[in-house]
Amino acid sequence: MLILVANLGSTSFKYKLFSFPEERVLAVGAADRVGQGDSAWSIEAGEQNLAGKADLMDHGEAIELHLAALVKLGAIDSIEAVDAIGFKAVHGGPISGAVMVDEHVLSTMQDFADVAPQHNPPYIAAMRAFQKKLPGVPQVAAFETAYHQTIPLARQVYGIPHEWTSELGIRRYGFHGASHRYIATRMAEIAPNTKKLISCHLGGSCSISAIEDGKSVANSFGMTAQTGTFHASRVGDFDAFALLKLIGAGIDLDTIWQTLGQEAGLKGLSGVSADMREVEDAAGKGNQQALLALDAFVETCRHYIGAYLAVLNGADAIVFTGGVGQHGKMIRQAICADLDFAGVRIDETKNQNAKGSEESRIDTGDGAQVWVLPTNEELIVARQTAGVLSKQTV
Repeated sequence: MLILVANLGSTSFKYKLFSFPEERVLAVGAADRVGQGDSAWSIEAGEQNLAGKADLMDHGEAIELHLAALVKLGAIDSIEAVDAIGFKAVHGGPISGAVMVDEHVLSTMQDFADVAPQHNPPYIAAMRAFQKKLPGVPQVAAFETAYHQTIPLARQVYGIPHEWTSELGIRRYGFHGASHRYIATRMAEIAPNTKKLISCHLGGSCSISAIEDGKSVANSFGMTAQTGTFHASRVGDFDAFALLKLIGAGIDLDTIWQTLGQEAGLKGLSGVSADMREVEDAAGKGNQQALLALDAFVETCRHYIGAYLAVLNGADAIVFTGGVGQHGKMIRQAICADLDFAGVRIDETKNQNAKGSEESRIDTGDGAQVWVLPTNEELIVARQTAGVLSKQTV
C-alpha cells in the first residue's frame, strides 16, 4: 500500500510517500512560496533527486507538479498508484482522531478556519485539489488535537461560562499531537523506564506537553495554535483584555490579528527575524532587543516545564525536538539551567556534540534523562491513515 502524507502551511507543501506495512519511505518532497511565485521545489526518491523552480499559483498546482515528478523519477508507476492520502490536519473542533475526509469534515474545518487561519484553509484547498486530481482515492485527516483527548477536563477548560464551552467549543484543544505522540512512542522503545516525559517541540511553531505512560496529560496550546509558548512569528499567550488598549490606540482588529499571528513572537519582540539562528546571531553582536527575545523565549518554555513538573510530580525525561529543539544547543542549555531540584542536569559536552538529525542523550547520567530526538510526524499520520483504511476494509 502506498500512502502519501501531506504536511501543509499557508505557502508550503511538504510530503512523504510511504510503502506499508513495511513503513518504508519511498520519496520526500517539498515546495515553498506556493501562491507567491518563484516557488522552489524538490524531490528525493532513493538515490534520485529532482529540483527546480516554478510559478505554483496554489496547492493544487504544487500537488500536480509533484505527482508528475514522482512518476518521472519512477517512485510510482502512475499517479493512480497512490492508495491513500493522509493529512496532518490541525483543527477540526469537535472532530478528533483520524477520520475519512468527507463534506462534513471539510465543512467543520471551514467552521474552525477563523481560529486556524494559517492551517485550515490550505488543508481544505489541498484536500479538494487531491479529490480533483485523484478522485476515488481515500483521504484521511489525522487531527493534531486527537493525542490530547486524554488531558483531564480541568486542564482543558477556561474560566468562562459553561455554555461557551459546550455550545461554541471554546476550550484548550492542544496541538502538535503527531509530534508528541511520536516522541512518546519512540521513548517507550529506547528508554522504556521513562514513564513521565516532558516533550518540547520547538520550531517555527512551539509547544510543550506533559506525557504520562504514553498519554498526553497537558499541552501548552489552548483554543488555537497561536497560543502557549512564544512562536517564531506568533504571539503565544496574550491577555485578551489587552485588545481594548490596542483598539483604543486606533489599531483595527484585522491589523491586530495579522500582527499577533504573523509579526509577533520572536520576530516581533526581536525586531530582527522569525529565524532563531538570526536572532541568536544578532544577540551575539550586542542587539539588546534580540537578547531580550531569546531570554523571553527561554522563560516561556521554562514556565511550562515548571508547570508540568508539578503536573507529573517530577519527570523521568525531558525531550527536545523540532528545528530549534534539535539544533538549538544554547537554547537547550538555557532552558535546562537551574533545574537541579528536578534532577535535570545537562552535560555540556554532550549537548554541544549532539547532532540535530540524530538521537542523542545529553544529560549527566545521574538524574532525569534529557534527549534530543528528531520527530517523525509523517510516520505517525501514515500509521493512522493505514489504521483507518484497515477498518474500512474489515
